[in-house]
Amino acid sequence: MNGYIPPIVLGARPAQHRMCFTVGEHSAHHIRRIVRSYLDEWEMPDLTDAVQLGVTELLANVVRHVPDRRCTLLLLRSPAGVRVEVTDGSDQLPVLRTDMSPYADGGRGLVLVDAVADKWGVGRWRDGKTVWFECRCGGEERSA
Repeated sequence: MNGYIPPIVLGARPAQHRMCFTVGEHSAHHIRRIVRSYLDEWEMPDLTDAVQLGVTELLANVVRHVPDRRCTLLLLRSPAGVRVEVTDGSDQLPVLRTDMSPYADGGRGLVLVDAVADKWGVGRWRDGKTVWFECRCGGEERSA
């Protein structure tokens, strides 16, 4: 996290960025800043709010449900928008909960991801899983 170098020094950013780290209680704040920087550099600032919210929710799930809190975040640029993948070592799959009490303290993470992303999903691997979402540029309609 301490190795951030402004894009003015580095030149154009590549079409992807991968970070491997152990998530702490306050990591999401720093990761959101990095994500926002990439989206600005990629000239996709209209996606910032949705992507930052999605990243925050996926990292919160790592904090709550992955014992060692280790994960890899992959940010991928495409002509149509952005794909975010969070991979961790837990085989516990996330569940989209729709039957929550309005007074529940948690459990809305994937509901929020579902609301802001054009599509999302989960891939299971031998050593864990990847939860991903995509946000498209240009206000295209969400796929059902």
